[in-house]
Amino acid sequence: MEPYPQFASAGVRLREIPYNYTSFSDREIVIRLLGQPAWELLDALRSERVTGRSARMLYEVLGDVWVVERNPYLQDDLIANPRRRRLLVEAMRHRIREIEGRRLNRDERVLKLVTAASAAIDEFNLSFGTVATLRRSAVRRFSKVTRRDNIAFDGLARVSHVTDATDWRVEYPFVVLYPDTEEEVAGLVRACIDLGLTIIPRGGGTGYTGGAIPLTRMSAVINTEKLDTLGPVERLRLPELDSEVATVDCGAGVVTRRVMEVADASGLVFAVDPTSAVVYRWQRCDECRRKEGGVVGHRGGQSGVMEDGDSGWELVVGRALWSQSGKDSRCRRGAFSPESLCNGWQAAFVRARVA
Repeated sequence: MEPYPQFASAGVRLREIPYNYTSFSDREIVIRLLGQPAWELLDALRSERVTGRSARMLYEVLGDVWVVERNPYLQDDLIANPRRRRLLVEAMRHRIREIEGRRLNRDERVLKLVTAASAAIDEFNLSFGTVATLRRSAVRRFSKVTRRDNIAFDGLARVSHVTDATDWRVEYPFVVLYPDTEEEVAGLVRACIDLGLTIIPRGGGTGYTGGAIPLTRMSAVINTEKLDTLGPVERLRLPELDSEVATVDCGAGVVTRRVMEVADASGLVFAVDPTSAVVYRWQRCDECRRKEGGVVGHRGGQSGVMEDGDSGWELVVGRALWSQSGKDSRCRRGAFSPESLCNGWQAAFVRARVA
């Protein structure tokens, strides 16, 4: 029989950072806030603790920073209340000074931790002004394209768009945009690129592939739920096919069930990819002909494909240049590579005709 694994020595807590109700461990939080060298120093000093008071004060500082970083409601409150923010920052700096005063034998390792923690506090304090300034710039740019109430920085919007059906949470988006029309998407994409924001197109947010999850704080989620145009079943003759096939014209915000209902009303079957309930990926089963297809994955950093299930598409790519495939063209696998998109992965689909 194998012995039980030894996870930690007696008396050592696995999670010591307070206010941490996330899935991140102490190690992950320290590395994110202070860097890998700081975690190695903390781990080495763990066995040398006498009272552990200095370690507790350091973890309290990290806990204060972490709980604010992971809570958009607290962020909004501190942006709106400079005095409250100043008191919080001063309390953290007071703890760091106490740690410095308790440093035994002027240990250089502790000094390095104090220096790293002080830098993290300074960055934390400056981030509120940076965010407030960028929000004002973003409102000016986005308001030229869409209504003001389609631009959301509030906690509810950001919390609602931090993940999809995977419930995998990495970073909260900087802003959530709700375009009213397909034409607005082009201007929003252009503004996002000029502001240095990573674009995350999002349909219904019910995908299981993690494609709508922001991976950076400086990201803008473009919610396409209003782009729900859904046409009837039309039979078209597509390139390289000898006979007409049933197609449906649908906007980027159309959920798959609606397409299924349209197909069912015409005596057809629209069989979906189980990884998503949004028209970003699909399978088709029509009159004994089965083909698979998928619209470009809407996650930053991974190429997508279009296959036989697409008979036409419209998208915003790069600096808001429209690309459209008509009835005389056909997308093939590998059409969207990093080199084919302007400015990396800044692209958003707004309409597709599925077959």
